[in-house]
Amino acid sequence: MPHHLQKKRHRLSVFGHQPAAETGTRRIRMNLRSSVTSLLSMFMFTMATGVMGAQAPMPESATTPNVSGVTVPAPITPVPAGSLADLQGASTHQLTNEDLSAFLDGFVPIALARGDVAGGVVSVVKDGKVLFAKGYGYADLEKRTPVEVDRTSFRIGSTSKLFTWTAVMQLVEQGKLDLDADVNQYLDFKIPPYQGKPITLRNIMTHTPGFEDTAKNLISIDGKPVNLEQYMKSHLPERIFPAGEVVAYSNYGCGLAGYIVQRVSGQDFDDYVDQHIFIPLDMQHSTFRQPLPSALAPLMSESYKTASDGKQQAFEIISPAPAGAVTATALDMTHFMIAQLQNGLYGNNRILQQATAVAMHAQQRTEAPGLNGFALGFYHEDSHGQRIIGHAGDLDYFHTDLHLLLDSNVGIFMSFNSAGNAGGAHVIRTALFDAFLDRYYPTAPAKNLPTASTAKADAARVAGWYLASRRNDSGMRMMYALGQNQVQALPDGTIIAGGINNAAGTPLHWREIGPLQYQEVNGTHKLDFVADANGNIDYWATDAVVPVMIFQRLNGLHALGSIKLLGALGLLVTLLALLVWFGGWLVRRHYRRTLELPPQLLRSRLWSRLATLVLFGTLVGWLILLICMGSNPYLLLQGTAVPWMYLLSVLGVVALIGVLLIVIHTTRCWMAKRSRWVLLGETVLAFFAVYLAWLIVAFGMVSFNVRF
Repeated sequence: MPHHLQKKRHRLSVFGHQPAAETGTRRIRMNLRSSVTSLLSMFMFTMATGVMGAQAPMPESATTPNVSGVTVPAPITPVPAGSLADLQGASTHQLTNEDLSAFLDGFVPIALARGDVAGGVVSVVKDGKVLFAKGYGYADLEKRTPVEVDRTSFRIGSTSKLFTWTAVMQLVEQGKLDLDADVNQYLDFKIPPYQGKPITLRNIMTHTPGFEDTAKNLISIDGKPVNLEQYMKSHLPERIFPAGEVVAYSNYGCGLAGYIVQRVSGQDFDDYVDQHIFIPLDMQHSTFRQPLPSALAPLMSESYKTASDGKQQAFEIISPAPAGAVTATALDMTHFMIAQLQNGLYGNNRILQQATAVAMHAQQRTEAPGLNGFALGFYHEDSHGQRIIGHAGDLDYFHTDLHLLLDSNVGIFMSFNSAGNAGGAHVIRTALFDAFLDRYYPTAPAKNLPTASTAKADAARVAGWYLASRRNDSGMRMMYALGQNQVQALPDGTIIAGGINNAAGTPLHWREIGPLQYQEVNGTHKLDFVADANGNIDYWATDAVVPVMIFQRLNGLHALGSIKLLGALGLLVTLLALLVWFGGWLVRRHYRRTLELPPQLLRSRLWSRLATLVLFGTLVGWLILLICMGSNPYLLLQGTAVPWMYLLSVLGVVALIGVLLIVIHTTRCWMAKRSRWVLLGETVLAFFAVYLAWLIVAFGMVSFNVRF
């Protein structure tokens, strides 16, 4: 495929990077390392030198009610990059078993070897039949057990959500659930309203309930099952957005949907899915149950960090289970894809009525007109002139993708049992699907629209720092604050949106083609900025990655640029104050001299320096904790960081009291009319102490809130 005909998806190296459900541990590691290292690097640089990146409504469309009460939005017609007549002789391939075998047998083994991945599986369906299914590599490296499509089970992570959403839609078409009703009517506990707006199932299925992100107790490796009811009642996250206004991927929301299915159906959630989805679809080797039933346990692939490491990892218990706990074979997943592509029908069994399935697949919202958005549970990935819906899934070691090409009646599923190296499972699955689309659905190169005359002015206007909507504000606000990404304006009027990179890790460049509308340079992807009623930039969204979040503008002291600069300066000043204090004591001790100050000033000076020590220790302690969580996410996921967070919160309170002592001492120095250099030093210390106190409060380092 000629390079100019290729259309690629890209990686997003920021929080929320993966639509995946459960952990996003790789994104946590990458982002913490990047952000904290950046802050520490600036701090070290300053030491060496001495000085110190409103939701846009969807266009209104006509709707058609069906007999079951499900509202079906009018289909959104994709706009292809160009017509096939414009391909000018580009080579095309027929989607056959023979061609797929040649393509995938040449692609996957090499990708696994380069990515340091032990094994994987790929299955493709077309027109209601399995067109291709094959395992690659090993399910067990030690035993050299090969991956088999019908006998090797993979953990599919957040792709599991599609089964939960299907269960919801089954009850909707039966009239037992209403997508637009307050979910509290289906629960035995209450979710408080936020800004007067209750949550609906439609909000949950489009990831707009307004919940903050959570990670604690998301994964455990102790092998103990987790009670769904107990989890949902004990892990209710804060709401940080009004329902229906901001897309922010939520595992808890999907768990809530699963719990509603359990309550309304009167069946245990696992039993419901077995009876109403897995059995009708003849998915004999699939389950939500954790740990695995004895009959299925022998089929489970081992999991690895890397193939070269070869160390088998523990089976991960996912909570809440409806968000990511499915274990399935690749052949079982072909049954599910066929049923969805045939609008609920598999063989002689129907799991959804046709109109219900059509409604489930139709795009419900977008964060900017013309960009991909969410259907009911699926997200849209429209590309290559195709309407595409899908969902990815990630645990720490298993990584999965499922894509359905609705117009072509084609589905592709892939899963890998190792995280791999920098070119591992995340890169392989994206590159594989891109190559699949390029090979079988080539499109003409996009027409180059002229660069807008406002490009340079608007580039300066949108430049700044942005924070992902998928975040936690309660217990981990500082961690997410360090995960902001930067939009940079370049001299030629193009921009870089930090974190959106190509497969080689190089940032993409974007040029303005319309008011606040950008196109990838030498590419087809779009990135749009959305302004509020006053014309201020509110957020940006892009179709270069799946639409699980937006990036909201931050200004002033909350922007990462300010945090890095003032935070590093503050740490430097407090450290220098401590060094001068200790150094002065050593000099006086050597010469057997005493500091000749009035007793009251001596006491306030002592308390000021002790307060400075606590302030410095508190902030460095938080940085160390963030670094530790970045290198070992289980401190976060299993909640083992909680005691340290409490300890640091206590220190934070002491530090805030200490800042008052620093200010009092500075005031007394001015009243005592000490030398100008002493006054300068004490004033600078007091200024940065007040800033660091604001930082501690503003970013929740004294909240004692361990909901994260």
